Amino acid sequence: MEIPKEVSIVRDIANKEVRFFCDPGRVQRPLFIVKDGQIVLRKHHIEKLRSRKEDSMNFDDTLKAGLIEFVDVEEEETTMIAMHITDLKNKGAVNAYTHCEIHPSMILGVCASIIPFPDHNQSPRNTYQSAMGKQAMGVYSSNHFLRMDTLAHVLYYPQKPLVCTKSMDLLHFKELPAGCNAVVAIACYTGYNQEDSIIGNQSSIDRGMFRSAFYRTYHDTKDSEEESFEIPDFRRTVGRRHGTYDKLDKDGLIEPGATVSGDDVIIGKTALMRKNQADPDMLGGQMIDQIKERKDVSIQLKHSENGKIDQVVLTKNEEGKIFTKVKMRSIRIPQIGDKFASRHGQKGTIGMTYKQEDMPFTQEGITPDLIINPHAIPSRMTIGHLVECLSSKVASLNGIEGDATPF
Repeated sequence: MEIPKEVSIVRDIANKEVRFFCDPGRVQRPLFIVKDGQIVLRKHHIEKLRSRKEDSMNFDDTLKAGLIEFVDVEEEETTMIAMHITDLKNKGAVNAYTHCEIHPSMILGVCASIIPFPDHNQSPRNTYQSAMGKQAMGVYSSNHFLRMDTLAHVLYYPQKPLVCTKSMDLLHFKELPAGCNAVVAIACYTGYNQEDSIIGNQSSIDRGMFRSAFYRTYHDTKDSEEESFEIPDFRRTVGRRHGTYDKLDKDGLIEPGATVSGDDVIIGKTALMRKNQADPDMLGGQMIDQIKERKDVSIQLKHSENGKIDQVVLTKNEEGKIFTKVKMRSIRIPQIGDKFASRHGQKGTIGMTYKQEDMPFTQEGITPDLIINPHAIPSRMTIGHLVECLSSKVASLNGIEGDATPF
């Protein structure tokens, strides 16, 4: 540990070189060090790692003791890594291995670690899911109600999956999950779930399944003394907006809790006009005596949106200018055309919704929340999906979380 662990040292025997890489941001991962066909980490080390006594070890101590080391992609070129400790017992490879994986699932990144049973899927499907998992809706931050993000989506009732991987524990995915556990049927029914479409249960949607809140923040700054937040006085202000100004409070800002719809003015603001801007209004060829000296520069709600005002903030920025932020909240309810996906790259859009009484049912009277098409399974070979279905059923009947860690 005299040289920092972030420095990568590569011994290239072929070119008779030793290369040092110490640029910041190099991706490294920990591996067990192998000597004479077995890992250097022994039973007594593991006991020290587990114990809470004074002589106990932590992860950093394993680095200092030379039991584990961080390896980057350059150094990986010159190593031979065993996937599992049992691989070291193969007689032919005794002296070949230099390192061993801590666990084979550690070859996966953050996105792939969330996939249950990825070792049972065709590889492109895991790649698709790794891209789609980033679009999943959940609770994106534990303090989202205090934040004023430009755009935000928050799922109403996020649930942790019935079947989880070990990596999800370490990533804290169960604390801020993205998704719900739905009752899914794999069936051909009416034909509205052809070609990657999904039939949704309208009764489940009415009860709140997959609902989400959408937040949008509008902001404005009072850039100079010539501007002010106020309800415009149109006797001396030009450029009136189409929307209504009735919902503004006397300080020119809308009140929290107000119901708003497209084109409503939510931030009332006027600015002083320059003299050359002040063209007297022509009224039937007659000039109006009074010249309007202010211009309306209010902000309206987006034309296509409606909802409630969630939060209004009025404060000063770093430059000492007064600025305001207004957060609008609206409910998004699943409808035809919305996209849903499982954790196996099996994506589809809602093609039709049926009430519970129009849905197929089992002999116990259970109706599904979603119906996906059987044709989505054979050509895609997402066997992990089917294994997850069975494990989730077992988990729901036993009340015990299923383990879907790969390998």
